[in-house]
Amino acid sequence: METLQFKNGDVLPAIGLGTWKSEPGEVYHAVIEAIKAGYRHIDCAAIYGNEPEVGEVLQKMITDGMVTRQEIWITSKLWNSAHQPEDVKPALVKTLQDLRLDYLDLYLVHWPVALRSGITYPKDADDFLSLEEVPLIETWKALEACVKEGLVKHLGVSNFSIKKVKALLKEAEIPPVMNQVEMHPYLQQNALVAYCNQHGIHITAYSPLGSGDRPGRLKKENDPQLFEDPTIREIADKHLCSMAQVMIGWAVKRGTAVIPKSVNPERIRQNLAAANIPLDTEDMQKIAALDKHYRFLNGSLWTIEGNPYSQATLWDE
Repeated sequence: METLQFKNGDVLPAIGLGTWKSEPGEVYHAVIEAIKAGYRHIDCAAIYGNEPEVGEVLQKMITDGMVTRQEIWITSKLWNSAHQPEDVKPALVKTLQDLRLDYLDLYLVHWPVALRSGITYPKDADDFLSLEEVPLIETWKALEACVKEGLVKHLGVSNFSIKKVKALLKEAEIPPVMNQVEMHPYLQQNALVAYCNQHGIHITAYSPLGSGDRPGRLKKENDPQLFEDPTIREIADKHLCSMAQVMIGWAVKRGTAVIPKSVNPERIRQNLAAANIPLDTEDMQKIAALDKHYRFLNGSLWTIEGNPYSQATLWDE
């Protein structure tokens, strides 16, 4: 398995199991299958609503001796409604209680968007707090305090542009070590990858297969279909593998982590085996030519009319 290494020597397996959209009941068995298959990287978030179930599995697997706590990497994320400094530690403690862990390996700021305390998803502009009201650095300093207390080993961000990462690096005492972003052959984010690599920040690719099972409210009428792309199909046929394995293998070959979600035991194993697909220079060049800078998840949920956020300020493009 390819790995990503951190300055303190910690190692992150490049392929992890994503748990977004894994329903209660399904996620329990998915995590069991993943750990049995050899996964040692599980990606979670409070907003997914399934961390208690993931915690049941982790406790069982550790108690049964299937894996030790030190062998498995657990990532979770701070939701938008807990950005105010006094809300940060309680949110992390709740996640630790749900996951039945003493510490997280990595904790990410889920979005550079702040909501009022108690708001899960915004209904109108009044549910938001601007980044002037709750600066990201204030949230970050509260997270740094959690590192010092031993509640989390590493800090990172998610859905952050180069501009936002740059601003954070200027003021952070503990710099981010990860930026988790949407990334697939139609959204390759080359400039962001290069900037983060230059500053010692790893990238995790979420929705690496285009997130075709995302909720309907997040779909657009003319979304392109990665699984209909003839180039990806051609490369899959060449290597006698699935199109999903090509896309996951591409992410690994680029030096990023990648967190495909599945609750199907066979696909869970296939996704992990994608690291072994021998994509060559020609394959990588063909995939590089597919970039459309197309976001399947464009953050429209955070751009309700009259609120402090817009597509332009969210992505800084």
